[in-house]
Parts: sequence; C-alpha cells; structure tokens
Amino acid sequence: MESYEPDRLPAARSAAVRRSFRTGGAALTRRSLLRASAGGALAVGGAGALAGCGIPAAGRTEGGVSARDHSAKEKTVSFSNWTEYMDVDDSGKHRPTLEAFTRRTGIRVKYTEDINDNNEFFGKIKPQLAAGQETGRDLICVTDWLAARLIRLGWVQKLDPSNLPHAFANLSPQFRSPDWDPGRAYSYPWQGISTVIAYNRKALDGIEVTSVSDLLDHPGLKGRVGFLTEMRDTVGMTLLDMDKDPGKFGDDDYDAAVARLQKAVDKGQIRRFTGNDYTSDLTKGDFAACLAWAGDVVQLKADSPDIDFLIPDSGYLTSSDNLLIPNKARHKTNAERLVDYYFEPRAAAELAAYINYVCPVDGVKDELAKIDEDAANNPLILPDPAMQAKSRAFRSLSAAEETAYEATFAKLTGA
Repeated sequence: MESYEPDRLPAARSAAVRRSFRTGGAALTRRSLLRASAGGALAVGGAGALAGCGIPAAGRTEGGVSARDHSAKEKTVSFSNWTEYMDVDDSGKHRPTLEAFTRRTGIRVKYTEDINDNNEFFGKIKPQLAAGQETGRDLICVTDWLAARLIRLGWVQKLDPSNLPHAFANLSPQFRSPDWDPGRAYSYPWQGISTVIAYNRKALDGIEVTSVSDLLDHPGLKGRVGFLTEMRDTVGMTLLDMDKDPGKFGDDDYDAAVARLQKAVDKGQIRRFTGNDYTSDLTKGDFAACLAWAGDVVQLKADSPDIDFLIPDSGYLTSSDNLLIPNKARHKTNAERLVDYYFEPRAAAELAAYINYVCPVDGVKDELAKIDEDAANNPLILPDPAMQAKSRAFRSLSAAEETAYEATFAKLTGA
C-alpha cells in the first residue's frame, strides 16, 4: 500500500496570467488554465492533509479498484473536463461530437466543465478515492503529471483493450508509451501540448533565431526574450539544447540547465518568465522571441502575420492531457466507449478543428481537411513524421525530486 505524500510546490506557475486570444480577444481558455495550475500549491480541501489526518491511500491493485459496472442497464456516462476543451456549435448550446456519440450509442453524456486547476480538482476527488468510494465521475481529463500520480496511487482503473479498438489502432506513435503509463494501460491522451519557439518577425528585425542557444546568448536579443514559468518546459527545452534527453536526465544535468538559465538572467538576456501572458509581449514586440505553447501560436498566427514559430534541431517538448477512469466508476464500459469514439478520425477531426491543440489520433488529416484545410496542414495541430521524431517528453519525477527541482526553479524565476 502506498500512502499519498503531498508535493509541496511553490506557487510560481499559479501566478501565470489566465488569458489567451481565442478569436483575437482575451478569454479564459483551456491552455491558460492548465498552465497556470500545473505546479502551484495544492489547493482547496486540504490537499496536504491526507496522510496527516489518518486517511490511508487506497491500496494499489492491478488496475485499481473496480465496482459493479452498470453500463449495460444505465445508458449514461459522467465526463469531467476543462473549460473550452470541447467543440461547440455556433449557437453555443450544442456539443456536436458528444451529441453524435449519444445518437449512435444511446449513451447520454453528462458533460461537466468542472476542472479549472489540476490541484484543485485533485482536492475534490482525493477524499473519495482515498476512502475507496466512488467520485460520481466515470471519466476525467488531467495533465500528465497528475495522471502519473493517480496511477502511482492506484486510484484509477486499468482499461479493457477490447473496448478500445480505435484508440489502440489510431493512437499517434509519439503518445504511445509515456514512462508513467507504458503501453497506455490506464490512460489515453485527449490532446497534446507542444512547447516551441515563437517569434515576432518584425521585432527580430533581421536577426535569425534557430535555437534556444540564440535566445540565451544572442546579444541582439538582450532583454527581449521570454521563458516560461512552467519548469518542465523551460528546463526541458534547455536540456535539449544542451544535448541532454529530458526523459533521462539526472540531478547534475538539471543543475547545469538551471545554471545556464541563471547566467542569462544575470546578464539581462531574459526579459521575464511568463505564463500565458507571453502572448501579449510577443504580439506587441516586447518579446522578439520566446518559448511558447503551440495552441497559442495557432491563434496568434491567425491574428498577426508577424508571428511564427520554429522547431529547434535539438527537438521540442510534448506533454498531454489524459483520459482516465477513476476507481469505483459506475459506468466503466460506457466511459471506454466514449474514449474510443474520440479516436475515430471523424470525431477526432471535429474536435481538433475547434480546439487547435495537437491531435493524438493518426489518420485524421483527410477528415480534418474536409472541415478546415489550413488546420489539416498545420504541423502544430497534426505534426508530420519529421516533427514527431523531434518530440521529447519530460520524465516522471518522484515527489522528492519535484519538490527539490521546483524550489530551485523558483529561485531562478524569482517566484
């Protein structure tokens, strides 16, 4: 039995400004919420009190703890997701792909946008899962580091491959086997999140940027460069630039990457570390170049011809949001059928056309082109094989590593 130990993380990333530019205006969207919450202090409900109050963690069993599956008789499934993370029609009243799933299967989806922060959501479901009780949810969507924690604690169920034929066949190779869930036994990705270099062509004024080294060292960019308050992205991209694999690094590698960033801070090369508010700096030209998330760049490029992106030869970071079935879910089979549905090319294309993140489904390009040809040809939504080959993931961290690394990073960023 494994007890839960809280990851005592600083609030550096919680300070990220919750904004983005859907249709050119400030809005509270999926990306701003996720990155603002990815590593802040554990939130509502006393997340740090689980071990101290005498509630033991649920015992880890093979595939978590199941309950009697009522899917055959109860044609429903309860799905908790983030805001702005599902396709909606022009009226704002209908969710086309969910309604198509219900028409085909007869399974009604209770869709709830009740995830505003990874840690806050963990605080909501922790007491029930720790006590071996159902959460009232059949399917949840959380970021990879929290998915890893839930799997480690034995609080989610092993998936039945027989209910996931499309997911198994169509999952993109770059998402097939994260170190925290080898072979995707417990999870499937909802969407991918790529970290790239974005730049303002006008602000660069002829300076050529091709790498993270350029951001850190080019004298013409001094004071006009941005890095992210997300530790994994900033350190991971720096590790790649140093020819280190963010999936296999050790303490010495981490310290060397932070030292390199500190040098750039000390000489005034880095203007500041940001959350999603880099979008404003980049658009205005206060940043000539910065680390950025692909979903934002897709939107910024649509609004400004000066904004573009590049993939360094050293590679780029990819993370994911993931679908999992919590212990004691009442409708496990129905949840698996819903997961599988979103790995059918048609449904995946409709979702990708609306939300513009990295689609984890192979074979979706032709369907997406029928809806939006530009999106189908955008490597930030559908990475081509060459881009996929440059994708790297930041390895899983132990609770001790996460605490130590975040504390070091907080000193770097001034959090």
